[in-house]
Amino acid sequence: MLTLQQIKENPARVIERLAVKGFDGKEAIERIIELDDSRRALQLDNDTKAAELNKCAARIGALMKEGKKEEAEAAKAEVAAMKQQQKETAEKLAAAESQIRDILLSVPNLPCDAVPAGLTAADNVVEKTGGPMPNLPEDALPHWDLAKKYNLIDFDLGVKITGAGFPVYIGKGARLQRALIQFFLDEAGKSGYLEIQPPYVVNEASGYGTGQLPDKEGQMYYINEDNLYLIPTAEVPVTNIYRDVIIAEDKLPIKNCAYSACFRREAGSYGKDVRGLNRLHQFDKVEIVRIEKPETSYAALEEMKDHVQGLLEKLGLPWHILRLCGGDMSFTSAITFDFEVFSAAQKRWLEVSSVSNFETYQANRLKCRYRGADKKPQLCHTLNGSALALPRIMAALLENNQTPRGIVVPECLRKYTGFDIID
Repeated sequence: MLTLQQIKENPARVIERLAVKGFDGKEAIERIIELDDSRRALQLDNDTKAAELNKCAARIGALMKEGKKEEAEAAKAEVAAMKQQQKETAEKLAAAESQIRDILLSVPNLPCDAVPAGLTAADNVVEKTGGPMPNLPEDALPHWDLAKKYNLIDFDLGVKITGAGFPVYIGKGARLQRALIQFFLDEAGKSGYLEIQPPYVVNEASGYGTGQLPDKEGQMYYINEDNLYLIPTAEVPVTNIYRDVIIAEDKLPIKNCAYSACFRREAGSYGKDVRGLNRLHQFDKVEIVRIEKPETSYAALEEMKDHVQGLLEKLGLPWHILRLCGGDMSFTSAITFDFEVFSAAQKRWLEVSSVSNFETYQANRLKCRYRGADKKPQLCHTLNGSALALPRIMAALLENNQTPRGIVVPECLRKYTGFDIID
């Protein structure tokens, strides 16, 4: 969440930047400032009363020693009244702090200056394009037909077992899926990311820490009896490792990667845009997460983009990078770059990765800090990215590599699959 310092230093700029995300923050920001002024006054009053109580306690002790019991009893009555007043002040202070936090949780992160204006995906900017465009015949099959033809994925069986959006991978399809996961993890390891194997369920505090709560509770699967959530991405448990942690400066940057299954309730179930692997309720993904000092986070963001680009180049897929406009960004992000691959049979671009810098927004929720040279704890910057999400990568690989002989496996995956063609 935003810090009070950010808001109070330049409230007009905060309101202006929130508008880039299509968020009218004037009322919320003004209310936060008003409540904080009240909170500060209450805190001063509370501190003053505490000092007065200490003086009274010392005076009562002195009066008792002097044998002035009546004066001591009168002072005790005065103290009791002051304690009641202090209790009421403390309650008002806690209420003001709670209101401030509630409003802060409802305000999105500020987009950085590099974020383009715009409200929809149509306003995103293509930053870079690469990779060979396949030349497929007109009768090229989409991946759902290829999956059926070669017995790689059974979508109907998934519906029988669970429901729409839960495919069953079979034989070489399962092996190709596993090959992609291992390839992505190995490449992350080569780039210096320490592998983490996190839980697939998290508690409420973790959801608040990374910003899924209270913004996206309707998009997550909820385990009512235990008040736990299935993770929408490994970002959530991995970043929460550093919740309520003060990191030594010489331990930064921290670079983690993790494979996990991901669960999303909001996945659609109708139309060609969500057919097959295009949108699922359960899917596999390798995530990269970084904890950085503020002055290094944007260089780290470029490194993460280069890492994802390198994966797509090794897979031989056509790709482009989008700089997302304010209105198409997530609630928590300061800047996001989406990677899309071209699906030759569907003749459309498919998103396979988002790489984001959250600056201090998540860190402030998490209380993730580092101790610098001045020994004063400072908020870290957090970043994450998909490297990569599997379903649409699988879709593009099947479609773009189909030949009359079968589906050719990219060379970088063959040591993992044990076969170079699916026929």
